[in-house]
Amino acid sequence: MSQMPQPPQLSACPTCAEPPQAGDRYCDQCGADLTVAAALAAEAALAAEAIGDRREAPGGLPDAHGDLPDAYGDLPETYGDPPVPPRVNGAARSTHPDPEPDDYELAAPASGGYGQVVDPRAAAALGAPGPPGAPDGSGMHPGTHASTHTSAASSTGSGTGADPRLPGGEHRPRCAACQEGTIDQDGYCERCGHAQARERDHMESELEGVAAATDRGLRHHRNEDAFSVSTAALPDGTPVTVAVVCDGVSSATRPDDASAAAAHAASQTLRATLPRGAHPQQAMNEAIIAAADAVNSLALDTGAAAPHHEGQRHQNAPACTIVSAIVTSDILTIGWVGDSRAYWVPDDRTAPPARLTEDDSWAAQMVAAGLMSEAEAYADERAHAITGWLGADAYELEPHTASYKPDRPGVVVVCTDGLWNYAESAEQMARAVPPDARSRPLNSAQVLVGHALDGGGHDNVTVAVVPFPAAPGRAGSA
Repeated sequence: MSQMPQPPQLSACPTCAEPPQAGDRYCDQCGADLTVAAALAAEAALAAEAIGDRREAPGGLPDAHGDLPDAYGDLPETYGDPPVPPRVNGAARSTHPDPEPDDYELAAPASGGYGQVVDPRAAAALGAPGPPGAPDGSGMHPGTHASTHTSAASSTGSGTGADPRLPGGEHRPRCAACQEGTIDQDGYCERCGHAQARERDHMESELEGVAAATDRGLRHHRNEDAFSVSTAALPDGTPVTVAVVCDGVSSATRPDDASAAAAHAASQTLRATLPRGAHPQQAMNEAIIAAADAVNSLALDTGAAAPHHEGQRHQNAPACTIVSAIVTSDILTIGWVGDSRAYWVPDDRTAPPARLTEDDSWAAQMVAAGLMSEAEAYADERAHAITGWLGADAYELEPHTASYKPDRPGVVVVCTDGLWNYAESAEQMARAVPPDARSRPLNSAQVLVGHALDGGGHDNVTVAVVPFPAAPGRAGSA
């Protein structure tokens, strides 16, 4: 695995005096940029050394500016090209590059009671401990609508009104930590460097018969996952439930936009085609194609510039994975591209659970070819190099679809690898799912997100819990 160049190390953060971890580029405590601070420290040290040399030199003072190297020019480049992923049959893409320059660790969340995940980030932004209990309400995927919803994470900043220090009295939120600085376009305070809470950091949604939750995790600077859940009715009036989960490819440009666009497009297509009587597998195939078109269009969108921290990286086309479930009264249909997964977990835990998808990944191909056992393949550092994705640079779009007729009630768990990395096998996933998952899907989604965070939270985590058979109810989306 390629390693990114390491910046000069500081003994303590110059803003809050918190000792940094080896290789940290931002302070875990206050979010200050340690790279800039290290550069300034290096420049000061060089200047002091040069002054000492001049004092000792017998023949006059050298030109200080000419003898001092450019401190910034001597620092290693922090935004290099992403590592080249292994190729399988001519195509492979790594979903887990080396940590991005603006990734940073956060403290593990405190437990908030059974099934509740307390997000420490909002409380940390206010300089206070998190409240007891779970975030109040549920969130929703941007661009979709639901009859009732409440965001589980606040927007960036907490101040209101125009800042007189900005040209023309420009409106910009104030920092929730220092209450003085304004928030830049990347969500950091321009005064103290504190990272602000984003809406997509933690979101939840619940409709009658389906629920989903997503969390940024503990190591990434943003949430690149997205989901959409909805309910509808077939032409004969029987209920149908839909869940779509997408995972942005981190080595690509705008992965968060890619996952959001794909989830929205797939959900809209399914809600339009299923009530018209389309067969679930055909509807699923059309939905994945629509999602791919939505992601492809981002590569042609010249009006939206990439964030400045991506501007110095190699610009791959936006890309993501997708997995979706359609559940009716007697059949469940799964569709996917990439390594996001769906699991079947019956109510009767004496009955066997099952994994309903096969990964488009290097590890899956090694296992299928008989070259490695499953345990060996997924322990390899190349395991998460995907061989199928949605995006303009995908070699060929091959949606996978499958239908099942369970003979007993249960739930379908639709998730990204941020969850299944901590519950890889069907048996492990079944143990993580609460026994009352079918009657309490939102609580179960919260428990599963908490399971991943407790395991380390190394990636974004997204999961939808869909009870089978579909529960009767009114149509809607979230």
